[in-house]
Amino acid sequence: MLHSALINVMVKAARHAGRSLKRDLGEIEHLQVSLKGPANFVSLADKRAEEMLYQDLAKSRPGYGFIGEEGGTREGADKSHTWIVDPLDGTTNFLHGIPQFAISIGLQREGVIIARSSTTSGCASPDAASSTNA
Repeated sequence: MLHSALINVMVKAARHAGRSLKRDLGEIEHLQVSLKGPANFVSLADKRAEEMLYQDLAKSRPGYGFIGEEGGTREGADKSHTWIVDPLDGTTNFLHGIPQFAISIGLQREGVIIARSSTTSGCASPDAASSTNA
């Protein structure tokens, strides 16, 4: 039961951020983009989606740590649990207006991934792939 609750939290957060990414995809020409490294771009959409995911996950599980691809590590009071998030997996596709990208969320407990969810196409579709490990 706990694992399905975690998956529900993850999918709900991904759907919320996915709605924002879908809007941003429709206005891609107005989006601020910067270079993180060679052929490694980050957009305002990445940063905004990551902050939305952080807020939603922290609201649901206060105290859990958070590692985001764009914002780095945020320590939590609960040192045994950490969310690991890629808010826009497929930035290059996104920046070219190609709607093939994903939001990836994992939950690590004491160094082991115990739950993961990947919502594809940025549309937060109900057919998100999710799994848990006991």
